[in-house]
Amino acid sequence: MVNVNPIPGAPDIDDVPVNPSSRQDLNRVGQSRRRVLKGGLGLLAGHLAAPVLTACSTGAGVRAPFMDSPRPLIGFQSVPVEQDPNFDGVRVAEGYTARPFFSWGDAVEEGAAPWHTNADNTWEEQARQAGQNHDGMHYFPFPDAPDQHGLLVINHEYINDTLHPDGPTVTLDGEGRKIRPADEVRKEQAAHGLSIIEIRKGDDGQWQRVFPSRYNRRLTAYTPMTISGPCAGADAMKTMDDPAGREVLGTLNNCSMGVTPWGTYLIAEENWKNYFANRDADDHQQRREHHRYGIAAGANSHYNFWESADPRFDVTPQPDQPHHGYVNEPNRFGWLVEVDPFDPSAKPIKRTAFGRLVREGATCYVHDDGHMAFYSGDDTRGEYVYKFVPEGRFDPDNPRANRNLLDKGTVYVAIYREGGEGEWKPLVWGEPGLTEADGFRDQADVLINLRSAADAVGATPMDRPEWTAVNPHTGDGYVSLTNNLERAVNPAQPLNPANPRPINAHGQILRWREDESHPAARRFHWELFLLAGETPPAGESYKTYHRYGTIQGDVFACPDGLWFDREGRLWIETDFNDSNAVYDAMGMNQLLCADPVTREVRRFLNGPVGCEITGITGTPDGKTLWINVQHPARSYPASDGKTRPRSTTVVITKDDGGVIGT
Repeated sequence: MVNVNPIPGAPDIDDVPVNPSSRQDLNRVGQSRRRVLKGGLGLLAGHLAAPVLTACSTGAGVRAPFMDSPRPLIGFQSVPVEQDPNFDGVRVAEGYTARPFFSWGDAVEEGAAPWHTNADNTWEEQARQAGQNHDGMHYFPFPDAPDQHGLLVINHEYINDTLHPDGPTVTLDGEGRKIRPADEVRKEQAAHGLSIIEIRKGDDGQWQRVFPSRYNRRLTAYTPMTISGPCAGADAMKTMDDPAGREVLGTLNNCSMGVTPWGTYLIAEENWKNYFANRDADDHQQRREHHRYGIAAGANSHYNFWESADPRFDVTPQPDQPHHGYVNEPNRFGWLVEVDPFDPSAKPIKRTAFGRLVREGATCYVHDDGHMAFYSGDDTRGEYVYKFVPEGRFDPDNPRANRNLLDKGTVYVAIYREGGEGEWKPLVWGEPGLTEADGFRDQADVLINLRSAADAVGATPMDRPEWTAVNPHTGDGYVSLTNNLERAVNPAQPLNPANPRPINAHGQILRWREDESHPAARRFHWELFLLAGETPPAGESYKTYHRYGTIQGDVFACPDGLWFDREGRLWIETDFNDSNAVYDAMGMNQLLCADPVTREVRRFLNGPVGCEITGITGTPDGKTLWINVQHPARSYPASDGKTRPRSTTVVITKDDGGVIGT
């Protein structure tokens, strides 16, 4: 997703491409959708006898394939497009109720102060309250009452100017560098991270937060975390504060997420690159760990300017300091962070075997033989889709053995070929293109510079890969590609089969099936599930006008969040700029539901003006759904036209007590 930069004088650069490679030789132009269907997932019906598979979603059991269901998969009536430019609420389908549940500033840890409407809470108070910009999340049920009692784990991606009473304070020093007050920076760091809250359904059928609770916990941008896996202790992970390269403070820009089959939560660190500055232009240019990820090369970082108050974000090399100061600090971000929500004493662990990306989630797919794959997008224009296959297998009967499965395995990057064929290329040191002669010292170097490694093996540049999802009945994988205005405009980003539309303002969703439906497969079949956009007039298509899509049903733009419920419905969340005229036909950001078989799409919910709809999870029985309203622009959730807006988790139930989506 694209962060809305709260700091004056800083650009919005989350999705500015930094990939120098076009890879035209591997991704020729001119792929027709008909041919993709014929060569790829058009063969779905013939694959339904594959082994039984399930996504790694706690409590979601495997049922009979939804294709055999005699009833319609989507039962609600569509919500119309919301065109009121001042809309300041949440509108959900008829027969459902949506209510605010957990907002920025709400109490998390014991001793938390109340949220102040003028935002003058201190940084110490913020550290015990919910952070800003709720994003990816997951519901972890307690086994004794899985549909009435659990833990809700919620990412806090970044901050808005509403965090401070009068917005952030920025001054200039004598050299023209932007300077921030230390207390403001500390509060911003406290508003990043993660919240874990205990929740319970009351006798009245309403969900409530449990407070105080021994499980309630906040992680921030300065929480100590362990570095594990192949990069732990590598020279490129060492700093003057951590000469061992094995412990880092905090997690940043936590966007989407993942869940392991052994019940832990995976934080995905996305646009961490915007928090650092290297003022040495020559060093920045030759240091691929910096320039290939888009770290700022000027006087200040892209966002927040924390380097003026917290020296570890100034990554200019300091030759007189051990390990050249903090030049390696950015190498300690961009990982998956494993958190045990049920153990408040457990230290979070950054799992480096996954590789370092501007990562958007990690959706798990586990076979009944115990093999797993975790799928991720690298959320920048022209970047790639990846999977990580652990070396070991999941063993439900040996929980202790599962705890370090994420420290060994192989990262693969996707190549999408014509005819719906695809290949996963391993990113392993010593493979062609990844040797010492190619500039890679060892496997740690490959993982720290995973983008460069993917460049070297000819991965397919994509239109901003966002969330991934796995159908729990078929094992098919899905990835949202949210948009790419530079497609076929930037010479480095020509059209390719998986990204067939120029000036792609509306995005698309791809799906794939692994060979033999196995997560460790090296090859897969893929197709365009849909192209988002406006409905074309008769005789026209996306090939005649780039704003037209292929949606069968309710139109939308910029797919972002993806999630499957237990019955096989694909839920789609959007993230577009509702003030941009390109998206006038779409109204406000929304939650939609798609039938993977018929491809019908219905709009389920509209959010308030200025927001993004993101984060989605539910109870095992399918009767409660939570979504997040991020960065609303007016006054939501108070919706009174005057109260400071707050990112908010919304709880949704069906009025008759039934399953969401029916």
